[in-house]
Parts: sequence; C-alpha cells; structure tokens
Amino acid sequence: MLRKALAITAFAAVILTVYVGGSRYLAGRLIFEPALGEPWTSVLFGFFVVLAITPGLQALTERVAPPQLSRLVAWPANLFLGFAFYLLIGLFAVDLSLLLAGAAFGVDPSGLIVVRSRALAVVSFATIASIAGMFSALTPPKTSRWDIQLERWPTALDGFRIVQISDIHIGSMLDVKFARAIVDRVNELRPDLIAVTGDLVDGPVKHLREHVAPFADLRAEHGVYFVTGNHDYYSGADPWLEHVGELGMRALRNERVTISRDGAHFELAGVDDHRGDLFGPGHGEDVPTALAGRDPAEAVVLLAHDPSTFKAAIKADVDLQLSGHTHGGQIWPFNALVRAAIGFVAGYYRRGSSQLLVSRGTGYWGPPMRLRAPAEILEITLRAGAGEPVEAA
Repeated sequence: MLRKALAITAFAAVILTVYVGGSRYLAGRLIFEPALGEPWTSVLFGFFVVLAITPGLQALTERVAPPQLSRLVAWPANLFLGFAFYLLIGLFAVDLSLLLAGAAFGVDPSGLIVVRSRALAVVSFATIASIAGMFSALTPPKTSRWDIQLERWPTALDGFRIVQISDIHIGSMLDVKFARAIVDRVNELRPDLIAVTGDLVDGPVKHLREHVAPFADLRAEHGVYFVTGNHDYYSGADPWLEHVGELGMRALRNERVTISRDGAHFELAGVDDHRGDLFGPGHGEDVPTALAGRDPAEAVVLLAHDPSTFKAAIKADVDLQLSGHTHGGQIWPFNALVRAAIGFVAGYYRRGSSQLLVSRGTGYWGPPMRLRAPAEILEITLRAGAGEPVEAA
C-alpha cells in the first residue's frame, strides 16, 4: 500500500505542477498581455479561474455523487480541459514562430498588435479544433473489421469472429443511453465471442449500477469476457469484478479458458491491468500464470487492456493480443506522446509470430473530443494461415 500511496502522490504532484504552470501561461498570454482594459481583463480572468477549478471538483464529485449530479460539473470541466489543451498547442506553435521571426526579421513579439493578433489566432484555432473534436467524439463509433491469420489457428474454426469493445468509460460523461446503443450495435454483429478489454467505467458500482445494466444483454455463442483496465481499478476493481460477473461477463484474471466448437478449440487468456499491482496483493498482470501449462501447439488469444503487456506476450509466444487503453491518442497530436510512452498507439502490430491489435476505444475519457482518432468497435475474423492482416472497409 505504501508503494501505491507514493506512486499516487508523485503522479498527483507532477500533474498539479504542469496544470498550474500551464494555466498561468495561458492566463498571461491570452488575458493579461493583450491589455483589453477593465472590466474585461478581470471578467475574463475570473471566468478562467472558475473553469480551471472545475476539473478538481469533477474528480471529487465523480466519487461521491451520482452521474446525474456529477455531469453538471464534468461537462464544463472536460470541455475546458480540451479547449485549454488546444490553446496550449496553439500558443506553443505561435510563440515558437514569433521567436524565429524575431531572430530572422527583427519582429518585436511584445508589440501590442502582435500580442493581440496572437491571442485571436490561438483562440480561433482552439475553437475550431475543439468543435471538430467534439463532432467526432459525439459521432457513434465506427465498426472496424480485421481479417487476421494465425498459423496455429484450427482450420475448423476458420472465420471465428470476436467483437472487441474497449475503453467505454461509462460515468459522468457517458451514461446508460450510450451503453444501450453499444450493446445493440455489438449484438447486431452476431459475434461468436465478445471481448471487453477494460476501462468499462469511471466511478463506483453504487453510482453506475443502472448505467451499466444494458451490458447484461450482450450475447455471443461462446460468451462475453472481461479484463480490467486502469480506470476500473481507480473505480474499485474488486466490487466491479463482482458486478461484471452479475452482468454475465466472465472476468479473466491471469487465467485462461478453452473455447471449443466442432471438435476444434483455442485458448482464450486474460490478464489484470498492467499496473494493477499498485492496488495490493492479488492484482496485476501475470502472463506466465495465465499461460502456465498450456499446450504449445494450441493457438492463444490474449486479452490485455494495456498494449504494454505485448512485451510479455511476445516472450510467451502468444498468437494474438487484443488491447485498448491508448484511445489512439484521442486528441491529436497526443498520439505522438502515446507512441513515445508506450510504442503502440492503434491498429495492427507484429513482432515475430506474435500479433497485436490495439483498439482506439469505444467511448472517450476526459474531454468529449476525438481528433484524428475516431471511436470504434472491432470485429475480428480469425483465419488459419500465415498471410498479412486485412483491414476491411
């Protein structure tokens, strides 16, 4: 528990430092330096401070209040975060350009006309990017279809279809209506098996019970399987593991099951979230335990929320890993940071005989924005062979 407390404290300190520093930078460049005069400067700064406080209030209300109340704070908080992110991106770009222009052409970046023009350009850019991101995020997720060949896949199971949903984030932003729409979409695909690869919720069971109720209606001949994500841990993993069982999902916790049809079969394994070990004994990713005693001649499909698990999967000779977690970056250009931190952003990857498919996620987290990373439901058709994967339209 000490390790968890230290990790949370360090993470919170870094986030708070970055947040406060970024907020001061925005206020200075966009409110005070343009010198709009009173009362406009005070009004804008007061409005900015109120919005800057809302993310902290959301973190509190999400844990203590039902979604009907917490979303009153969550929407302005997350819209502000998304808009502020693009303000920062725009400011960095413009400030860098002015620095270069000053060095090359003697442009004075502190001139009032330049300062006001910069503010207008940055706010315009952030507004356009935020609107485009909202339009994408609030559009129903697309169905992405992949045909993937596995050398050890049984010929008798050629065409077996797994539908994967991931990073749904039912909570103060996405509620029972979104859950029902996703369940209906998945069931329309008539999959052989359904994989829910983590981050189902943001909030405790007592507040979200009715909002996740539609997931009890998920239907597949060979069952619905679930693995934990980091947000499921933040929301109380043990109560949620019990509740997903009540919803008819089989949680795979560093274990595997045999899926059989027409005398042929394969192994379906699942592991806890990559950082679940921070939440005490009995939690955390353990690929060797999940695959202990497996027949090396049998194909293995591994469900793991975090694509970082792929490093262990390669060593264990896993045929295919299905993951989420990254949201595909969700808000461009955040995908570049995801690539630097994890290495796997979205789509298909291969290392030797092991293959990885990373979902961009079915919902969204934080700002209701997705730019160049649309949400998706994955329909994966597995075939016997050694060819290259095909992403169908």
